[in-house]
Amino acid sequence: MLFLKKIPILVDNYVWLLVNNHGFCIIIDPGCSETVIEIMNKKKWYPIAIFLTHCHFDHVLGVKGIIQYYSYPITVFGPDETKNYHVNKILKEGDKIIILNRTFSIFFTPGHTAGHITYYSDPYLFCGDTIFSGGCGSIYKNQYLEMYNSIKLLSSLPDFTIICCSHEYTLLNLQFTMFFLPNDIQIQLYFKKMQHQISIGKATLPSYLIFEKKINLFFRTDECFLKKTLGMNLFSTGLEVFTELRIKKDFFGAKRD
Repeated sequence: MLFLKKIPILVDNYVWLLVNNHGFCIIIDPGCSETVIEIMNKKKWYPIAIFLTHCHFDHVLGVKGIIQYYSYPITVFGPDETKNYHVNKILKEGDKIIILNRTFSIFFTPGHTAGHITYYSDPYLFCGDTIFSGGCGSIYKNQYLEMYNSIKLLSSLPDFTIICCSHEYTLLNLQFTMFFLPNDIQIQLYFKKMQHQISIGKATLPSYLIFEKKINLFFRTDECFLKKTLGMNLFSTGLEVFTELRIKKDFFGAKRD
């Protein structure tokens, strides 16, 4: 039996952990070491592996401190672009790894970075900065097609997949969504619920794929209402809609995702 835990770090990042009944755990995208080590010591958890999704500093800078702190070897997994961050097992599309009696499938999900990967073990999806609740990550060097295909791939997973993304961006993403869907009662209610979560010091994450298909515009790029709202031809492709939507998101609000 594994338990999902999260540790808030930096400004709006989360480090995710999967912990078994004996306290052994997997750490996902540690952007710092001090907070993670402090909590693991308090809980008596012991890391046996680290998963990295991509090379950005807020996902990798804690690796060195963690592996140096513990007196036993910790396996660090990641894509090729993370090889300079103490990774000793490079992963690629189609790989499978077995840890804590769970099998994790590796998906190549470029777009936010050129080599981004995602880890999936039903029902857990550790997607780094590919998907956020209500949004998706910023695009690396115009890789709109790559990101579009990555989201399409992840959208094919079971509806009750638990989305463990790396940033608390939900409210801003939903504000962006409501700009295009000002009369959607369901999204308004969800926004208010997430506002309340934040106001009482709780996270909005993890999310579920079944919710994201309803509230996340980047999952809905084939819908005619969105094409009309964006002033696009109804024969525009999903990729064209995605690209236009992502460009508009870059100018919405001050936060860069």
